[in-house]
Amino acid sequence: MDEYMLIFRHQDGSKIASPEQMQIWMKQTMDWIAKISAQNKYIGGNGLLFDDARVVTAKDSKSVVTDGPFGEIKETIGGYMIVRAESLEEAVEFAKGSPVLQGEGNSMEVRKIAKRDGIH
Repeated sequence: MDEYMLIFRHQDGSKIASPEQMQIWMKQTMDWIAKISAQNKYIGGNGLLFDDARVVTAKDSKSVVTDGPFGEIKETIGGYMIVRAESLEEAVEFAKGSPVLQGEGNSMEVRKIAKRDGIH
């Protein structure tokens, strides 16, 4: 069994949900995670905050540091989780159940995690 990272991508970070919408979304997310966990396939995950964030970019062989990312940008990464799955297809099925997909244009990226020995 392999491990996969599910990356939560939000299309428009400038749209802030109301507290009521956030409560509904969090309950849906916890229920979704509980279903995966009940199969003993949930490893962990976290949301990502925008406060005190920086972006380090390579420019002319130097590192340039800027404040950000900001909610005004078109796409933001809101968090991630790691699951165990028999195949990429199974990990994709987990991602399809994410409440993140309720937002217009939001997406879930699914990536296989390289094994420590570097062999896929």
